[in-house]
Amino acid sequence: MEKSASSVKKIVLAYSGGLDTSVMLYWLKEKYRCPLIAFVADLGQGEDLEAIRHKAVQTGADEVVISDVREQFVRDFVFPAMQAHALYEGEYLMGTSLARPVIAAEQARVAQSSGADCVAHGATGKGNDQVRFELTFQALAPHLKILAPWRHWEFKSRSDLIRYARAKNIPITSTEEKPYSIDQNIMHTSYEGGILEDPWQAPPETIFLRTVSPQSAPERPAEILLGFEKGVPMALNGRLLGPVPMIEELNSIGGVHGVGRVDLVENRFVGMKSRGVYETPGVTILHKAHRALESLTLDREVQHLKDSLIPRLAELMYYGFWYSPEMKLLLTLIRESQERVTGEVKVQLYKGNCLIRGRRSPFSLYDPSYATFEEDQVYSQADAEGFIRLQGLRLKIAALLEEGRGNKGKKVAVAPERVG
Repeated sequence: MEKSASSVKKIVLAYSGGLDTSVMLYWLKEKYRCPLIAFVADLGQGEDLEAIRHKAVQTGADEVVISDVREQFVRDFVFPAMQAHALYEGEYLMGTSLARPVIAAEQARVAQSSGADCVAHGATGKGNDQVRFELTFQALAPHLKILAPWRHWEFKSRSDLIRYARAKNIPITSTEEKPYSIDQNIMHTSYEGGILEDPWQAPPETIFLRTVSPQSAPERPAEILLGFEKGVPMALNGRLLGPVPMIEELNSIGGVHGVGRVDLVENRFVGMKSRGVYETPGVTILHKAHRALESLTLDREVQHLKDSLIPRLAELMYYGFWYSPEMKLLLTLIRESQERVTGEVKVQLYKGNCLIRGRRSPFSLYDPSYATFEEDQVYSQADAEGFIRLQGLRLKIAALLEEGRGNKGKKVAVAPERVG
């Protein structure tokens, strides 16, 4: 619900310097005539943050706050999602979904520390981000007022915003000829809207910022060695790296080899389908390597239980319920499952592919003396007969009863049990 101008005393706007939030900053100042802080989250988007600060002041911000949340983003959101193998609808690694709760949480902190009574965001009324922002605000700072201009202002499209920005001399880079939206952070780059709204048309190669086309990738593969401790990637080719350098280096290596592109038509939380094109090279590599290490170190039933939770976890992350009680419970389970996920994985990168070339762990549950197809002294193959008979008992009983019903009371001949 739109707030009256008199009820809002001070606003903190999540500001990126792009078309939407640039127009929004100017519009909020005109409408509410109160102090406004432009809040910028540094998520590793690779932009000139000082230029964004300057632009915000030029557009009317009373103050600009820039928070470096890259390490928190990778450590507390990207890595847990990787440990859970969370893929929305089986494909999307959720670089945008995971970033929004980080931005919103820090924005709420800035609002509370600065005495603001209101937060504003640039998410549209058709998208998922509005939910992610506002669920976080409600969970962490329930007394703050929330403004979502896209749901109330007079503009109906980004073309309207472009015309308004030109009329008000607001500096922008978007054009009506190429109005697709780009979201970028240390984890991924995403592209939506505009020329991508026809799902039959392939994305033009010129839009990609982070990866080369697999067809243009080097003819020689690259092999890397990743080291994990308790499910957390710690070393790359023998060098210890922190969360941010780890992702940055893997992005660079993966991008050169065309790894991590996804073209997806996904189901938004608000009900419609949308087409998104994504580049997530580094985290794609980590997902593959982590999965390989878990195959050595996790008990079968633990691994299968984790796998059964993937759709639920991914859905909660995509929808924006990061700070919900159920998410806290599930992430505790995931964290506990990682106690022995320690070891090394060799990964080969070649023309868009991640191929596992080897894995080892001091906690490996793989025992070649049991797994071998050669002669062994530890496993009696004859034991399998009773195992199979017990596993199939309910199937056999059901079949016999069904056969008896089919014969309408006739005597059923039961095959004798095998001997020996």
